[in-house]
Amino acid sequence: MAPASPQDPARKRRKILAFLTLALLVAALLLHYFTRSVVQVRMGTAQLGELTTTLPTNGVVEPIHNFAAYSPMAGTVKAVYVHEGEKVQAGQLLVALDDSEARSQVAAARAAVRGAQAALQALQYGGTRNQQIALSGNIGKAKMQRNQDATTLATLEKLQQQGAASASEVDAARRAVAADDAALSVMGQQQTQSFAPIDLQHATANLENAQAAYASALDTLQKENVRAPFAGTVYSVSTRTSDFVSAGSQLLQLANLKQIQVHAYFDEPEIGRLAIGQPVKIVWAALPARAWHGRVIRTPSTIITYGTRNVGEALVSVDDADETLLPNTNVTITVTLQDLHNVLLVPREALRIDDGGQDYVFRVVDGHLKRTPVKIGALNLTQVQIVSGLDENTVVALTATDGSTLSSGLAVQRAE
Repeated sequence: MAPASPQDPARKRRKILAFLTLALLVAALLLHYFTRSVVQVRMGTAQLGELTTTLPTNGVVEPIHNFAAYSPMAGTVKAVYVHEGEKVQAGQLLVALDDSEARSQVAAARAAVRGAQAALQALQYGGTRNQQIALSGNIGKAKMQRNQDATTLATLEKLQQQGAASASEVDAARRAVAADDAALSVMGQQQTQSFAPIDLQHATANLENAQAAYASALDTLQKENVRAPFAGTVYSVSTRTSDFVSAGSQLLQLANLKQIQVHAYFDEPEIGRLAIGQPVKIVWAALPARAWHGRVIRTPSTIITYGTRNVGEALVSVDDADETLLPNTNVTITVTLQDLHNVLLVPREALRIDDGGQDYVFRVVDGHLKRTPVKIGALNLTQVQIVSGLDENTVVALTATDGSTLSSGLAVQRAE
């Protein structure tokens, strides 16, 4: 019998060692499989409830009826009769300016109107009274001259027949009579129609211009004494008694603070979610415990630049204004986009979306996860509406407490 090779025991030991290693690895895998730990998962339940979706933004308060008084011309403030925050009645005198120059302008404009009226009247009736008298006298003289020239013509014609007058003398007499007739015709036209149509148009235009200047002067004089056009609150006074103000300077502002609205600014991607009639809550940082309410009454029609934002400007009513919100106040508004009742809801964390855009959740069935496609409706930051795919009281997985990725078939346990 041949002696054993010295390499056989070593080879056998390596085979035994490899077998044992493989056996230990298989045993470890089997042990891990049968003794693996259950993943702690936060869970939620599909329940019927209410879902409110809101959209917050900022806005600026403005009065619906606002009156701003401006100085019609440069001058001195005689008196200021009101102060900021004062409530006034319609017609109440608010500010008086020095109106001496305005009165002078009214007097000059009135005189210009009277002059233009007289000029038009004179044109329509053949001139002034003196002109009419002079024209009548000239017509009388012209008639007398014509009669004399006609008599001379008749005499010369008889003398020509007798050979005592030449033909040139008769022709000269005839030309004199014709000239007299032409002069009388012109003066007759002046007496019956003393103007050309263009003259009448010019005189009429002068009168209209004078009347417009007079109306403007009266308006300026009226604005020298500022009166309230309606009952309201004076919320801004820009001048004091004895101040000198230039033309166009603002004197004060008045508004009915029970009739206000808000210009609200929405970022461009959010504009499509707005609709007329959506309810709005309004909060002012100066009175954080208070809230006012209204509705969207106009949606954005264009995009504007507001600071560093591209926004659409919507208009919001304030239905319970109580004279507390001031014009130009910056406020926060919250629009209620949706307010659903008795709909099936799950926590927003339960919703997942796969690469194909399919919405799904993980149901918890017998301690394991089961992927379940769902159809969703409205949602907000915390909840999502389930239109189909789940029943009420279904338990769904949210997130693993250790950050593990959830997958279908995973053994789970509700996290305490």
